[in-house]
Amino acid sequence: MLFLNVDSLQNVVNPVPTEETLSLFELATKGGVIMIILGLLSVIAVYLFIDRFIAIQKAKKEQRAFMDNIKNNIFSGKIDSAIDLCRVQDGPLARMIEKGISRIGRPLSDINTTVENVGKQEVAKLEKGLPVLATIAGGAPMLGFLGTVTGMVTAFYSMANAGNNLDIGTLSGGIYEALVSTVGGLIVGILAYFAYNILVARITSLVVQLEAKTTEFMDILNEPVK
Repeated sequence: MLFLNVDSLQNVVNPVPTEETLSLFELATKGGVIMIILGLLSVIAVYLFIDRFIAIQKAKKEQRAFMDNIKNNIFSGKIDSAIDLCRVQDGPLARMIEKGISRIGRPLSDINTTVENVGKQEVAKLEKGLPVLATIAGGAPMLGFLGTVTGMVTAFYSMANAGNNLDIGTLSGGIYEALVSTVGGLIVGILAYFAYNILVARITSLVVQLEAKTTEFMDILNEPVK
């Protein structure tokens, strides 16, 4: 005698529908051309952040007792040794101090102005690429929204042409595909925004450090030789 499982028969007659899932990559590819542009912008943003972060970290590194050695060489009259020390250090602060040392003998106001000008140039080098990062932070969400609008236009155009043969599945699929670009734009924009502000904060901290060292250098020049 055969015993049939009632649940098994029901599964055969009415098979359980399987839920389709999309990977992140598959979801991104459904966003259209806008997602390609957003992908390129995300790569540029990541590159700029890593490149500027490393440059700022390198600029903040300072050899211990650097200013003390500069002071000792200046007071000993070893100007060439002080300049060589700056060239070995090779950083924004070292280049500022080197330029100031090369102007020793001129009025202190001229030396201070020269050092400040070099400092502005060094900060400008570190800020290279930040405007692009800020543009990505502001432009990526707008590009995503543009992709959504164009996708919705396409979806409703297809709906208008379908007439009585409208398939709700096709319509809903077109709508969610259009919304993918908005999600992508927001993700890229938010990440770029945080990256931009992190870099700006670190550059601001570095500028404060350079200003403090510049003041220390000018105090050295003002200090009477014992």
